[in-house]
Amino acid sequence: MTEKKELLFDQFPPVSTEEWRAKVEADLKGAPFEKKLVWRTNEGFNVQPMYRAEDIADLKTTDSLPGEYPYVRGTRADNDWLTRQEIVADSAEEANKIALDVLNKGVNSLGFSIKDATKEELDTLLKDIAVGAVELNFNCCPKKALAFAKVLVDYIKAAGAEMEFRGSIDFNPFRKALKHGTEFPGDIAAMAVELLNDVKDVPGLKVLAVDSVMLSNAGAYIYQELGYALTWGAEWLTMLTDKGVDAAEVARSIKFNMGVSSNYFMELAKFRAARMLWAQVVKQYGVDDADCKMAVHAATSRFNQTIYDAYVNLLRSQTECMSAALAGVDSITVTPFDTPYKKPDEFSERIARNQQFLLKEESHLDKVVDPAGGSYYVETLTVAIAEQAWKVFIGVEDNGGFLAQLNDGSIQKAVRETSEKRHTDVARRKEILLGTNQYPNINEMAADKIETGAGCGCGCHHGDEGEKAEGGLPVARAASDFEALRLATEAASNRPKVFMLTIGNLAMRLARAQFSTNFFGCAGYEIIDNLGFDTVEQGIDAAMEKGADVVVLCSSDDEYATLAPEAYKYLNGRAEFVVAGAPACMDELKALGINDYVHVRCNVLDVLRDFNKRLLK
Repeated sequence: MTEKKELLFDQFPPVSTEEWRAKVEADLKGAPFEKKLVWRTNEGFNVQPMYRAEDIADLKTTDSLPGEYPYVRGTRADNDWLTRQEIVADSAEEANKIALDVLNKGVNSLGFSIKDATKEELDTLLKDIAVGAVELNFNCCPKKALAFAKVLVDYIKAAGAEMEFRGSIDFNPFRKALKHGTEFPGDIAAMAVELLNDVKDVPGLKVLAVDSVMLSNAGAYIYQELGYALTWGAEWLTMLTDKGVDAAEVARSIKFNMGVSSNYFMELAKFRAARMLWAQVVKQYGVDDADCKMAVHAATSRFNQTIYDAYVNLLRSQTECMSAALAGVDSITVTPFDTPYKKPDEFSERIARNQQFLLKEESHLDKVVDPAGGSYYVETLTVAIAEQAWKVFIGVEDNGGFLAQLNDGSIQKAVRETSEKRHTDVARRKEILLGTNQYPNINEMAADKIETGAGCGCGCHHGDEGEKAEGGLPVARAASDFEALRLATEAASNRPKVFMLTIGNLAMRLARAQFSTNFFGCAGYEIIDNLGFDTVEQGIDAAMEKGADVVVLCSSDDEYATLAPEAYKYLNGRAEFVVAGAPACMDELKALGINDYVHVRCNVLDVLRDFNKRLLK
């Protein structure tokens, strides 16, 4: 019987790429294929609408198995990542209490912020915590790292856990230049050499930080974050091997902390590309394959989190967590959804933990290693991102290396330019933040929930919204400009009313009223929608009866030539007059004094800022 079985698709003739392309072009009915279906990414390459086996035929990313060099498919033969929680507390006693509680709730990796590098603080912090059974990560001032490392190693030795311990000290002297644009006042290499010597008896303690999550949270593109992270790691290797430290020892001591944005497949591919490129970088220092593995922790983005409609942050961080999990990272921190406006509370931290547990216990993502392996799309993305990141890497190395580029401000400048571009894209709705610059919850008020001085809230010292040093990385989230608009509306003594004067063509007036509602809703204005009017006079009278501050004429382009002048004249300056759309007769209408139009090509932020100046008291 088995000899007589046929495969289903053997019954159909093969279809070539050219035939698929011809069918697609026929369905486009003359519209250009490249313009309609090919996506130009922010990462500097095009993404096609379809991929086939031939697209990955020459790629080397599928030549290895998980756990094999160059580790594109993972550094291990399983995918059981660690669930990490950052402990945010005002004292060591409080931090210990929180840590013990969350360890009983499934967390197996902890992040602590160290204020005093003393034995007494560490004893209090780790009381009743089995240091060999849970990953422990510590964030502290670089100048305190040496003293703290000695205290921690003594503590681990006293517990007899030298071989079992897993964790890190976030020694990051580069943070000062990244954050403030100023050089670190000390001999970084000498400090690092001493630090490595102090922790040599605890092989599972990683102490050299590559903290590219700072770049991700500043708005860097994916390829930029990866490229700079690689050259950051290479800086550690070069700096310390020049001091006589064994390259394998340096490589084993490096911990990558990387961000994850909501670009789902791109981020998944980024981590695969990161492991592949890092393995090849380290290999150049003459080390064994086993020492070329990248240790990487992923933290979900803060750059795209929002204050308004904050529960949407859960959707963003969930896909981000999935990207990291499917990519095979070692551990993940899900940033709580309320981080932008307050210190995360018990509820938001519980939800953040459960987001990871859902992926493990219900979706079983920890049971499959490199599920994206062999995907025509993901494999192509992996190589494409690797190529773009490598260009960044080479550019930095050719100009003196990471530290030199950091100290002269080149890296910070490049990320600032990217951040500005992304803020412009958000302003023009080329980049969408659901609930902020598109489909806002118009009646939501947020001012009362914002805690004074609320910043990152994750214990990672990346900075607060208002903390911006000249020459450092930007800290403003993508939503910050729109949030400032809405908060200004909330603070004003009057909340502007926007009246939709819907008239004429039914389909067009409804579509344009919906567009205009979303447009002005982004500033928190009160929206008054209508089913339609028979005359513009009826509409204007109804608007005045409602106390409208803005009247938006919603109709079809053909009808605007007649309706817009009539409505503008009858309104007679009693409210701001806006035409929804960009009709062909716009020049004629502007000649009559009608100067306000809302349409898809608008810079929404600039238009709303102008209306705020006119309307708010």
